[in-house]
Formats: sequence, structure tokens, C-alpha cells
Amino acid sequence: MDHAAVLAVYDRDLREGARPDGPGVRIERVGGVVRQVADAHGWNGVLWSGLDAADADRAVRDQIAYFGGLGLDFEWKLYAHDEPADLGDRLLAAGFRAEPAETLMVAEVAGLPLDTAPPAGVRFVEAADPAGVDLVVDVHERVFGTDGSGLRHQLLARLAADPGTVVAVAALADGEPVAAARMELAPGTRFAGLWGGGTVAAWRGRGIYRALIAHRARVAAAQGYRYVHVDASSMSRPILARLGFHALSTTTPYVYEN
Repeated sequence: MDHAAVLAVYDRDLREGARPDGPGVRIERVGGVVRQVADAHGWNGVLWSGLDAADADRAVRDQIAYFGGLGLDFEWKLYAHDEPADLGDRLLAAGFRAEPAETLMVAEVAGLPLDTAPPAGVRFVEAADPAGVDLVVDVHERVFGTDGSGLRHQLLARLAADPGTVVAVAALADGEPVAAARMELAPGTRFAGLWGGGTVAAWRGRGIYRALIAHRARVAAAQGYRYVHVDASSMSRPILARLGFHALSTTTPYVYEN
């Protein structure tokens, strides 16, 4: 894989050329940034910026004022290769809070082990209705320890308005959800995004995470996507590397609370 070339396409297609991630969401391009604006249940923030040392501080102040006027918390999703090089420090100085960095990892779908099956006694169910979404959200809340109401709202809205752009999967053991993950498809691009993969503690180490990767990658392949990408935690990065994912950059969420 040509890391620089793939990263450039990723930036162009998914960040600078971003599309709304759900109904009622809009993308705005203003003042050297690309931002997404949703309601309080959705993701609000800056996806891409083309700034330099001369205009970065002004752009940061403008985004604070804009989202503050809407009464919305927001995130500046900063990548290690973004300019200027000290943009993270500028965000901290402006009152943002940095969350843990993750690694942007990308794999060619054709090179992944697509035949990996879940372990014995575990079956995968794709969410197609509120009951299925509840299974996915239940795992999300138990694994990540966060309120899943926003995720529930986003999944239900997207499944209702544009079901071909999201796949949410729960892993069941004896009818109980023990793992879950989702995939967001970006029509017109080469990329499908893998998100929210998590397994409850008692079921880790049994291959469910790898099988969820394979399940979603098969769906991506069937729909003609060339790449899948992940914002990988330190826990998942070694697993993904063994499966054939390449680390292209790091990304840090900088959060501003209004």
C-alpha cells in the first residue's frame, strides 16, 4: 500500500469532501474548515481544515463562536499531518480538551481474511429495527461506559432514512448481546468506515472482534468498496495490524464544551 497516496485520497474523499452522516445533518465549508452541523444528538465538529500559522487562531475562534451560538458542544478532529503543526497546542490554549489519540488504520478489503467466522455458540444479527438497535447500544454502553442515547438516535434515524449507508451488528450468545460493531458506507468513495467494535469482558479473546471485522468487510466488498478504515485504540491496533491494516496517521479529538 502506498501510504501517502491512500492518505491523500482519504483526506480528499472523507474529510475535505465529507458528506452528512445522517438525515437532518449538513456539511458547511467556510473559513478554511469543513464542519458538520447536527442536532444535540448528532456529531458536531470540524472534519478538515486547510490552515496555516497566520489564520489558524482566527479559524479556531470562529468555530467556537459559531457552535457556541448554536448552543452545541463540538469536536475538532485533528490529524497528525494537519497544518499548522502546532494546531493542537492552539486548540488547547483556546479551551479545548484533548481526548486519547487513536491511530487511523486502513486495509484493502481484498487483502483481509474475509472467511473468519464467529466462535461456536455465537451468532451475528444485523440491526434492522429498534429491537436490533437496542442490542447494539446495550453492548456499546457496557463496553465503553458511555450513554448510548445519541448512538441509538443516530442509528434509528439513518436506518429509517438511508439504510444502505450503515450496517450495525450484534453478536449474541444464548440470546444475550456480547459484542457489537457498525460500519458506515460513503457512497461515491472507495472507503467504508468501521466503528464501535467492542466485546464485553467475559467474551474477549475468543475471536469475536476479528469475526466482526470480517463480517463488515464482506459487506463492503459486496458493495464495491476498496478500503475499510478504523480509528484504532491502543488495544485494537495490534489485532488490526495482524489482519493486514496499515497505520497511516493518528487522530486526536479536541472537544469544546459550550
